[in-house]
Amino acid sequence: MKFTTTCPHCQHRFQTEYLDSGVHDLHCPNCGRRFALFIRKHRFETLFDLGTRALMDGYAREAVVNFAAALERCLEFYLRSALLERAAQEHRDLDAVTRELGATWKLLVSQSERQLGAFAAVYLAREGRAPEFLTPQGVGADFRNRVIHRGYLPRESEVQDYAARLFALMNRLLEELGDAALQGTLMQEREYAAALEALPDDVVAVFEEHPGMFRTPRDQADAPNVLPPGQDIAPAITRPPSLSQPVNARPLNAQPSNTQPLNAQPINDAAAFQAALKERGTLVSKLFGGKTGG
Repeated sequence: MKFTTTCPHCQHRFQTEYLDSGVHDLHCPNCGRRFALFIRKHRFETLFDLGTRALMDGYAREAVVNFAAALERCLEFYLRSALLERAAQEHRDLDAVTRELGATWKLLVSQSERQLGAFAAVYLAREGRAPEFLTPQGVGADFRNRVIHRGYLPRESEVQDYAARLFALMNRLLEELGDAALQGTLMQEREYAAALEALPDDVVAVFEEHPGMFRTPRDQADAPNVLPPGQDIAPAITRPPSLSQPVNARPLNAQPSNTQPLNAQPINDAAAFQAALKERGTLVSKLFGGKTGG
């Protein structure tokens, strides 16, 4: 999927493809000058936005694939953020913890069942209760498998329900993480800082924050990222990432972030998804360019 960006040299707007790393080495097709573009957005956010755009364009089956992948990456984000929060509480070396976490994840990366088990254990340790939402019904596993593995062609209404279920679940996990989400953000910022350091001195670095269906905080005590009316993308900034130092963690003996059982609030919240789609769907559409289907 392509998105629109702006050359920092001549202000020419053009489209380029999303890269998995979030770091884009670009040459402007108008002036020919090189610049590096860093997208300050998590993978689960991008995947869910891609699913939203596919759904808006009428590609229901393709949307399911992106939504399902977004959930898996959101669970990974929770796991990494929670473990980094614990390491910060124990005042452990960030570099060492990052290396160990990366080595451990390599043991899980090719098997989603292992990832799910690891998430469940971390969730139980942090929140003090079982992740009862991780049932096949809770995450829409049967619907996902029918679409992805059995070639089922879903109706748009079915995909809307599936998206609403995952949207509510992922939002809930982000709310439970609270400021701990900044620990996961810190890892991305550190990767970007390393890539920035490796750039030649004459290459301009641009950092963009794209609008989307989720609003994961990127700065401590960050308020919801609400764009001004009519603005379809956050202003590009030519500065290093702001999170280059360890983030304050909640005290080690603090109570879980939310002691209310997750099933006290319906996960399949179609109203919440539709409200977010109405508020932010146009921004997602403008970001990727083109017209959406009815």
